[in-house]
Amino acid sequence: MHRVIAIAIVVLAAVFSYARAEVLVGVSAAMTGRLAWIGEQGQRGAEMAVADVNAAGGVLGQNVRLIAVDDFCDPEQAVAAARKLVADGVVLVVGHYCSGASIPASKVYEEAGIVEISPGSTNPQLTEQGRRNVFRTIGRDDAQGFIAGNYLADRWGDKKIAILHDNSTYGKGLADETRKQLNKRGVTESVYDAYAPGKDDYSSEVAALQTAGVSVLYVGGYHAEVALIARAAHDRGYTVQLISGDALATEEFSLIAGPAAEGTLFTFPADPRRNAGAAAIVEQFRAENFEPAGYTLLSYCAVQIWAQAVAKAGSLEPKAVIATLHEQEFDTVIGRVDFDDKGDLTRQSWVWYVWRGGEYVPVE
Repeated sequence: MHRVIAIAIVVLAAVFSYARAEVLVGVSAAMTGRLAWIGEQGQRGAEMAVADVNAAGGVLGQNVRLIAVDDFCDPEQAVAAARKLVADGVVLVVGHYCSGASIPASKVYEEAGIVEISPGSTNPQLTEQGRRNVFRTIGRDDAQGFIAGNYLADRWGDKKIAILHDNSTYGKGLADETRKQLNKRGVTESVYDAYAPGKDDYSSEVAALQTAGVSVLYVGGYHAEVALIARAAHDRGYTVQLISGDALATEEFSLIAGPAAEGTLFTFPADPRRNAGAAAIVEQFRAENFEPAGYTLLSYCAVQIWAQAVAKAGSLEPKAVIATLHEQEFDTVIGRVDFDDKGDLTRQSWVWYVWRGGEYVPVE
């Protein structure tokens, strides 16, 4: 009798454990500091996607739980964050946002057999490393810089153009790709220089550009510093056309820059908020008083793709999921998605936006 009772207890415990089984997913970005606004976009996107996956029955009948970690957009902190997520037992990481964080963290995930899908890391090196577990739901800087270089050459080839960057993996990488294409078009920039990120004022850098007679400024860097550069120019009465990359797709740019944001141009993927297939999701966010701008839906998409890959593979086993991600197509909030052998989107759509009246809109 005691043996029967013991067996029954073990069986019930196993059933109870299975019923409560959870699949853990991580999201990693800068949750504090100067890039926290963008980190929030990534976290909110992943949270909403996980909630929707669970509402639809979870993955393979199991609920998904999200774990968020702060990488501070720092290479060393990103590796520490990655190791924590591995120790926690996640099977997917949505992140990281910064290229300088994603690239070193990707090695940790590869060794652990964990899928990494970045919604924001655009530096080509991320997918050029040959790690089969790495994907991204955003395009690459060689494509973004190609478009920016052509835009500069077509519109301001006869003007003095300056290119600045913040020496980060993302900022310098994007500036260099833009410069490369500009030079291929036969236009040489008047100024190419770096600035120190994290400062409160960039008046001296802007004054030097004004003295040099620069009419157009391309900046490879994050939104907080670009906003302060715009403000410094505005405060001096210096009219310079400011242009930058995808990092400006956050409301905080306008909040920091104030009136100086007006007319600033930047590149970003085609806005998924305008997709008919994303309408219901967008309304969900807005019902929670959160505007799903910037990387929010790219983060949502990362979870969405992974959940579909698990369903298609019929397994959570990493090799099966990774193979499915490489081989299949997925219906997502950003449209139909498939990946090439490197883990990059086969279709990239970089679009020009301009800041008008406190929001960014497509350039007509």
